[in-house]
Amino acid sequence: MSLKLDLQFFAGEKTEKATPKKRQDSRKKGQVAKSQDINTAFLLLFCFLILFLFGGFMKDSMTALYSHAFTEYIQWNVTENTVHQVFIESTIETAKMLAPIILIAIIAGLAANFMQIGFLFTTEPLKFDLKKIDPIKGAKKIFSIRALVELLKSLLKIVFIGVITFAVIWMYKDDMMMLSFKNVDSALAFFGKVTIIMGMAATIALLFLAVFDYAYQRYDFEKNIKMSKQDIKDEYKNIEGDPLIKSKIKEKQRQMATRRMMSEVPAADVVITNPTHFAIAIKYEEAKASAPYVVAKGVDHLAFRIKEIARKNKVMTVENRPLARALYDAIEIGDVIPEEFYQAVAEILAYVYRMEKKV
Repeated sequence: MSLKLDLQFFAGEKTEKATPKKRQDSRKKGQVAKSQDINTAFLLLFCFLILFLFGGFMKDSMTALYSHAFTEYIQWNVTENTVHQVFIESTIETAKMLAPIILIAIIAGLAANFMQIGFLFTTEPLKFDLKKIDPIKGAKKIFSIRALVELLKSLLKIVFIGVITFAVIWMYKDDMMMLSFKNVDSALAFFGKVTIIMGMAATIALLFLAVFDYAYQRYDFEKNIKMSKQDIKDEYKNIEGDPLIKSKIKEKQRQMATRRMMSEVPAADVVITNPTHFAIAIKYEEAKASAPYVVAKGVDHLAFRIKEIARKNKVMTVENRPLARALYDAIEIGDVIPEEFYQAVAEILAYVYRMEKKV
């Protein structure tokens, strides 16, 4: 009894790698190995690159809007029309400034996700599930190993980025102390430069951490989708026991066998027909078999296709109703002709060879 229980326990232990079907089912549910840190790092990297490339344009747009507000808008009377006009014009200018960052942020977010998991669209995670608001499961998640790992990751990111930010500020502390002696353009250029340096340095550090985070997420995902030996057996039984899948497999096998058979018809010596219902393609190759053998056979639609392929490939067709029917019932594809049919088949082959010599 104890041994039986032990065997049941080990059979239920999740020690096996997930099957392709299990992976596909998990993917449909939105369960994939993905690091959010990679998304964040890519987003920051491309946004700071845009700031570096279009920073001058954004600064000019901001100062132009500021100047226009205090030279033009300040002189207007406050009415419904002027407020509406100021709002529209300011919104358009702001949109022009932010458009490059917003566009690149969308592209970077999509690219980071596509790079990790490919194209995936599913509404499964959005479905309402009472299990998601279960307080007991929620408490287990809070005090789980995964929660501890996430906490350590967050602390590590804070330390890394904090140290890098402090180091950059410390490098430029003397220049900051001298900002009071600089004009507005020089001060803005300095702050923009320091911001870009801090942002790029922090982003590189985050990318470095994201590599390890992705490796952990992949490991955690593989661990969570592991299956027990019993799970694999049950899955196999479900797949094999599904009549629809069984019929599809058999249909696929029939199609493949038919294609293979049809590919042999052009190499046949003769096709013996009923002539409408049966067709048997015969070949004699002394090096391969001691007697003629069947390379293809079919009834009704398949017989028509065999005769059509034979005609296209100039394989002679000979009508012999009793022989065609008898061969169809007595022999399978690839088998040699039985002795009782030697004479009839030999006469047909001799006739075919004579006709081919005449041609």
